[in-house]
Amino acid sequence: MKKLVLISIILLASFLRLYKLGSTPPSLYWDEASLGYNAYSILKTARDEHAKFLPLTNFAAFGDYKPPGYIYAAVPSVAIFGLTEFAVRLPSAFFGISTVIICYLLVKKLFQNEAIAIIASLFLAISPWHLQFSRGAFEGNLGLFFSVLGVYLFVKFATEKPIYLILSVLSFLLAMYTFTGQRLFVPFILIILFFQFKKQIISNLKIITICSIAFLILFWPLFKFAAFTIEGKSRFDEVTIFKDLKPIDDSISFRQKDHFSWWANIIHNRRVFFAYEYLTHYFDAFNPSFLFARGDVNPRLSIQDIGELYYYDLPLILAGIYFLFSKKEKFRFLILGWLLISPLGPATARETPHALRMIHILPTFQILSAYGIYNLYRIIKIKRLLIGASTLFLIFSLSYYLHIYYQHWPQNYSGEWQYGYKQAVEIVKLQYDEVDQIIVTRNLGRPYIYFLFYMYYDPKNYFESSKIEKDRFFFIDVKKFGKFTFSDNPQDVQVSGKILYVTSYGQLPPEAQRINIVEDLAKKPVFEIGRLNK
Repeated sequence: MKKLVLISIILLASFLRLYKLGSTPPSLYWDEASLGYNAYSILKTARDEHAKFLPLTNFAAFGDYKPPGYIYAAVPSVAIFGLTEFAVRLPSAFFGISTVIICYLLVKKLFQNEAIAIIASLFLAISPWHLQFSRGAFEGNLGLFFSVLGVYLFVKFATEKPIYLILSVLSFLLAMYTFTGQRLFVPFILIILFFQFKKQIISNLKIITICSIAFLILFWPLFKFAAFTIEGKSRFDEVTIFKDLKPIDDSISFRQKDHFSWWANIIHNRRVFFAYEYLTHYFDAFNPSFLFARGDVNPRLSIQDIGELYYYDLPLILAGIYFLFSKKEKFRFLILGWLLISPLGPATARETPHALRMIHILPTFQILSAYGIYNLYRIIKIKRLLIGASTLFLIFSLSYYLHIYYQHWPQNYSGEWQYGYKQAVEIVKLQYDEVDQIIVTRNLGRPYIYFLFYMYYDPKNYFESSKIEKDRFFFIDVKKFGKFTFSDNPQDVQVSGKILYVTSYGQLPPEAQRINIVEDLAKKPVFEIGRLNK
């Protein structure tokens, strides 16, 4: 019976992650298109879009230097299904389903209780937080799988056989090579695991030493790139609060008002202001509005109408924490430590709370909820009432989420997913052989990747014909390739012959003949397409 329930949960998790995967979210946003085309380029040439052979530490892409894990994971699905939305998102969906399974195994191992494990896996299977990132090509979702797998294998090492430590180390390394946020999370979770299992670690020092050396050797190329190259440091510098001048300006202002006295230099030291800002960002992670009401403010990372967790999670999480300590559970330090260290890395960024950068906090909330409801069931007298009420809350919450996700969210926020590019490319493909130049606006951001993606553009031809520049922030700007020219001001581009324009709505040159308008799902004009003979 329990196996049948688990299989049903896995099937539910699979359905929720695979149903309409190619069409909802409503379009590929540019990072998804970049991941997909780089996987296609690797498949066809063993080189990335910039002709670098099998990159190890990063794919330059737009100049954001993506970790390589997702791109390599997408190569098989692109090989099987072609360069499509479904193929690009399939690795995320697959590893999302796999994370639900690993959650079950981990919780069963921690509590030696199959009921708690089944409930935790169910809660993760229907989690808005996890569903959102399992249905888009998000590197963080793959990183989450590998870090949860790493924790599970570490627990297996500590409770069963030392050999599992090797697999755990490899899993954590894959997490770090897959998502940037894991590079800060993994060291912290390893510290938690060390304190949780210090006796087992001390008794296995030989294999610990060997694995540590292997870990450092394998991690060194990534660390070298991230810490010692301008490109590697540029992303951190772009998002970190520690490059913010405001705390320094505030420090000077307060010290000036206190006439730069010795005590003012201590109280109003800039390090105090930075510490205050960091703590503010840390506690943003537990903002009730973020967790239970509205979710992440970025419409790509949340459907906006509900939080990252369901409302019923709040009392269950609190109950779970209470029972963990009242029953003095053996692994309470691991679970609570995991939850509390998860925001430490994301708190260094300007944008908080950030659901993607903090995705590694999963599945701690689901574990706590599962443990809470299990123990409430054991002590409550009216058990049928608890089961009935819980089932109704669960069904209503999931149904409401799915209704918003499929019916309203795509129409309200299709623009956030760069909806319209695919439709514009399809129109351009019909005109491609009849024109000499194609001028495309850059006002909606990084158009070149969509033309490469949806036209199945030969990577070798792109290598040979592309004109690429780097700006002072090391972001990569594709000016042209083949017949295409990309410009902020299409009207200013010198042209001759038969010209096709793809411009923002209302920006088509007056002498060009409009042939089509592309609208988003809310019926708002996105692109204006026209032709001109010169």
